[in-house]
Amino acid sequence: MDKTPPAVVPAFSSQIDIFLRPGEYFVGDESHRIRTLLGSCVSVTLWSPQRRVGAMSHFLLATRCHSGRPAAELDGRYGDEALHLMLGELARDDVRPAQCQAKIFGGGEMFSTRTSVGHKTIGRRNGEAAREMLQSRGIQVVSESLFGRGHRQIIFDVHSGNVWSRQISPKANAATLFASF
Repeated sequence: MDKTPPAVVPAFSSQIDIFLRPGEYFVGDESHRIRTLLGSCVSVTLWSPQRRVGAMSHFLLATRCHSGRPAAELDGRYGDEALHLMLGELARDDVRPAQCQAKIFGGGEMFSTRTSVGHKTIGRRNGEAAREMLQSRGIQVVSESLFGRGHRQIIFDVHSGNVWSRQISPKANAATLFASF
């Protein structure tokens, strides 16, 4: 896995903007604002209102296909492992899972072809898995914007805990997508 840190985007305020690419996560204090673009991927945000510390992931798949052997290293591309990594870093800041508020975003349908009846898209599997992972750890989900068609732009303001999500139709062109972010 690429070990380069998330990209830092210049900010117009005193906040530090972080842009997550697929497979990345970030944990930071109230001086950070975290952004990403999602298709079928899912982002989970965790926020501690008492500590004003937050975390955000951008995972591609809910879990990796296990071959019976444990992974040598946790990987943020997988939702269960990204959540484990984020909770580990939050614990170092004395934030327990029950102190966090979670929000879930993404899981969009990116292609016009429909799946056959009874089959879930990758995005739907990702979103449903995120719900289950958070519930199993006793983390309250206070908001979500999941599924539908197209991309989402996500901005998480760690200072306030607010997360803005904008869904963009698959028909929108790339110039419109990037110009509006």
